Amino acid sequence: MASWELEYRPTRSPRYAWAIAIVLVVLHVTFGALMRVSSTGTHFRVTDEVGLAMIGVVLAGCVLLFTRPRLRVGADGVAVRNLFAERMFDWESVRGIWYPDKGAWARLELPEYEHVPMMAVQALDGNRAVTAMARFRELREKYGVTLAD
Repeated sequence: MASWELEYRPTRSPRYAWAIAIVLVVLHVTFGALMRVSSTGTHFRVTDEVGLAMIGVVLAGCVLLFTRPRLRVGADGVAVRNLFAERMFDWESVRGIWYPDKGAWARLELPEYEHVPMMAVQALDGNRAVTAMARFRELREKYGVTLAD
């Protein structure tokens, strides 16, 4: 089990995701409940109401994926979890971290000009994200491989 010296999650986007997910569920449940209130010429059943509510739940679940991003940094390397899976990078393959112009989140720089988006370090978090990037750079100096230029 790795010991992490930096574990960072965004603060604002998960709040927005939770708010949007709640609104989606409430709207779909409300519309589902109101389907049979007035006569529109179409016959709706309870299964239609439940189906519409379940669509809201599924959409909310998709939105809640935006609460998952996380960055963990330690002696073993860097672990980046975005929406679905977590990827671990050893220090030999990490070249640095940078923030693209007009980007929404930071990028982990890898060899051969490759990069991995780090959705956890977001522009929305302002100074908190800047502090996380500075801490990442400190840990890279401590554990990272020195590159010959």
